[in-house]
Amino acid sequence: MTNAKRIRTIREGAIKKGPVALWMSRDQRVDDNWALLHAQERAIENRVPLCTVFVLVPRFLGATSRQYQFMLDGLREVESRLSEKNIPFFLECGPPAAVLPRFIRKWGISALVKDFDPLRIKAEWTNALAQEVDIPIYEVDAHNVIPCWVASRKQEFSARTFRPKIQRLLPEFLDEFPKLKKHPLRWPSRPPTIDWEKCTRFLDAEHVPEVTWIKPGERAARRRLFDFIEQRLLHYPVRRNDPSTDGQSGLSPYLHFGHISAQRIALEIAKADAGKQPREAFLEELIVRRELADNYCFYNAHYDTFQGFPEWAKKTLDAHRNDRRPYIYAKEQLESGHTHDPLWNAAQLEMVKRGKMHGYMRMYWAKKILEWTPSPEQAQEIAIALNDRYEIDGRDPNGYAGIAWSIGGVHDRAWAERPVFGKIRYMSYEGCRSKFNIEEYIAHVQAL
Repeated sequence: MTNAKRIRTIREGAIKKGPVALWMSRDQRVDDNWALLHAQERAIENRVPLCTVFVLVPRFLGATSRQYQFMLDGLREVESRLSEKNIPFFLECGPPAAVLPRFIRKWGISALVKDFDPLRIKAEWTNALAQEVDIPIYEVDAHNVIPCWVASRKQEFSARTFRPKIQRLLPEFLDEFPKLKKHPLRWPSRPPTIDWEKCTRFLDAEHVPEVTWIKPGERAARRRLFDFIEQRLLHYPVRRNDPSTDGQSGLSPYLHFGHISAQRIALEIAKADAGKQPREAFLEELIVRRELADNYCFYNAHYDTFQGFPEWAKKTLDAHRNDRRPYIYAKEQLESGHTHDPLWNAAQLEMVKRGKMHGYMRMYWAKKILEWTPSPEQAQEIAIALNDRYEIDGRDPNGYAGIAWSIGGVHDRAWAERPVFGKIRYMSYEGCRSKFNIEEYIAHVQAL
């Protein structure tokens, strides 16, 4: 049974006789999905059929054809795998508050289960839907190991304040998943065939070339997880911050689209024969840091603006607004990677070509945008726009929190004061040189 603490009631109401539907959005998978498991529990308890519905919107926070195609290819696998479980998959196109009420009425849905997402736009969708229907709506956090609203009831200052809460709750929530059953009640009629090509034509997204180094979907995500455990986990503490080596897991695109559960990753890492230090280092990033980003977006409505920065950071950035910048670059120059800094240019090129910039370089990249633009507001706006346009895992709490950390001191502390940055942590070209082989990294990116 799903831990009741993972579930929130969004809209009250008695469940009538009729199918249960899962509104799948953030967690696009069949295995290890608490939202899907809970929806099936409700359907079996009421002896009714179960379906899953995904709502495709034509535009979403600057997503391009690169991200949409990755997502749609993953959803095709979801459709196939759900059919094996006797659970039909529906793909509806349009605004959720418009298409879901029609869907609910058409199929006589008695209860709706949805997965959790802390982003503002997802909360707006949910609130608008709740005004349009008269059935109960339940929300399940299938993305975090510890449900966001359970981990903390407020915005946390830093990982230091958040970590003890996570560690205290892990024994209760880091448990093995039950298996999704083949659903015992069939859908009342044959669901319509999804026209995937038509769905692609429905999109209003700018074209950015797809990437080929990573394949979407649950099966590909599991392969990458076990490849990381076997090949790179042992050296993770040493190599994770070295962009010139292949030391990271490469799982962030799969986590973003929910092709794999963070809880499944944590369970497998905990069992791995790689030593205590590598396991703990990776789990710190996967659970504490990742869920801290959800906490930030959930409790701070201004997670993507200057207003969301802590007071000390806003004060110090305001004090240095008029400082002379060593260079000023327009967004177009930054996007094309035409700056004086070959390391920064390489990071931007890696993101454009590969759709995934190395995690350490994302920090340097964002901080230099602060240094080379007229204001922190413009820096944050440009960083978010470029990140969300090119990164496969853009439009994500990790992205918003990471940029806010780099530019606005979120989850960080005050450092020695300097021009432009004030007391925001500084990163430099020479500092990077002391940590990894810059020339090797640049050469690697140029060869992409």
